[in-house]
Amino acid sequence: MSFSIKFWGVRGSLPSSPPPTVWAQHIEGVLQNFFSSGHHGAHQVSSYIRGQEVPVVGGYGSATTCVELNYGNDQIIIDGGSGIRSISERILKGTAPRKKGPYHIFMTHFHWDHVIGLPFFVPHFIPGEEIHYYAVQPELESLIRGLFKKPYFPVPFEALQAKIHFHVLEPRKPIHVGEFKVTPYQLDHPDPCWGFKVEAGGKSYAHCVDTEGTRVTQEDLGADLPLYQDIDVMYFDAQYTLPELAEKANWGHSAAQVGLEIAFREGIKRVLFAHHDPGARTDHVLELRRQTREYYESVARALASNNEQIPTVEWDFAHEGLEIVLR
Repeated sequence: MSFSIKFWGVRGSLPSSPPPTVWAQHIEGVLQNFFSSGHHGAHQVSSYIRGQEVPVVGGYGSATTCVELNYGNDQIIIDGGSGIRSISERILKGTAPRKKGPYHIFMTHFHWDHVIGLPFFVPHFIPGEEIHYYAVQPELESLIRGLFKKPYFPVPFEALQAKIHFHVLEPRKPIHVGEFKVTPYQLDHPDPCWGFKVEAGGKSYAHCVDTEGTRVTQEDLGADLPLYQDIDVMYFDAQYTLPELAEKANWGHSAAQVGLEIAFREGIKRVLFAHHDPGARTDHVLELRRQTREYYESVARALASNNEQIPTVEWDFAHEGLEIVLR
């Protein structure tokens, strides 16, 4: 069995897409590159597009945080940002790996960008379905109920047709959902926010969004250090550049360089950066990626000059719809 991870929303703070004029400029740039690279006919368009990285052509997406993890017949969902609506659409079309629940939704915290899609998760309205919510926050049930309430949403919680269950988690204590082992660890965020270490089939995923990464050393991380240990893929907050991070201290978001330092020290194999700023256009995120590559290469050169081993970390900035399989 394979452990798959799909990112349905990677934007932070609120759903955001470039305005039509900016998209028009972006498409113009793609077309210019098509012709300047020696292509001429319409029959070459498809092969050219397939040969490009998805974000270079289509951007990074507009939906906010939602991650789906599958292992065999088991599924969990982390956060209910606007991206969760796409899972609903797949369920309705009958193309989902699992056509029927129960569904298990783990909540990191309850800022708007992480809950905005929950009222649009269709299984809530289907008789016979079951939805399980999990969070460390003791107010879990009242917070979810409050989303289904006028004047914010026309359908009250009491009218939902599915059976809804609430599970308050103990910090740093694992629970099992099918073959998944899920352990909550605290992140560095102004309002309490909990990341999740998810393990199955000998593979592991660390969900580390939203976090500022103010605790970097092993000593500072203390009881939350295991979130970053023995990890195959870490999903890390990289909303800002390093200068922006200094300007926006205590906002609860980080920079890619902070995540790389953790990955270097703990031997994390792969890092995906996300929580892209709502004002960040495609070229802005690509610039963040360039700066991250520059930092990675500078670390490698510094280590090589001292005859030290160069850590190998595969990394990139996540885009909406990205799916990876841990083997």
